[in-house]
Amino acid sequence: MGTIKVLNVGFGNTVFTDRVVSIVSPESAPVKRIITDARSCSKLVDATCGRRTRAVIVTDSGHVVLSSLLPETLANRLVLKESLQDDEKDD
Repeated sequence: MGTIKVLNVGFGNTVFTDRVVSIVSPESAPVKRIITDARSCSKLVDATCGRRTRAVIVTDSGHVVLSSLLPETLANRLVLKESLQDDEKDD
């Protein structure tokens, strides 16, 4: 059985790493449209705890997760977690 890999998106909230399609900044008009569409379809998850949205995570199921962490921070956590797990497999 495979291990479940999760990405901490802030404040104890997590996302399954296998489901992440992209991590983007929320400033552009297309991303704002994605957020609006997800909200209208009840597929928006706000994990900011009232703070400013700094990253938008799009999943393969069409869900959109808002995070108060920077996209670079989330990407680094994702890459670091994968590299640590690859090291464990080598042992």
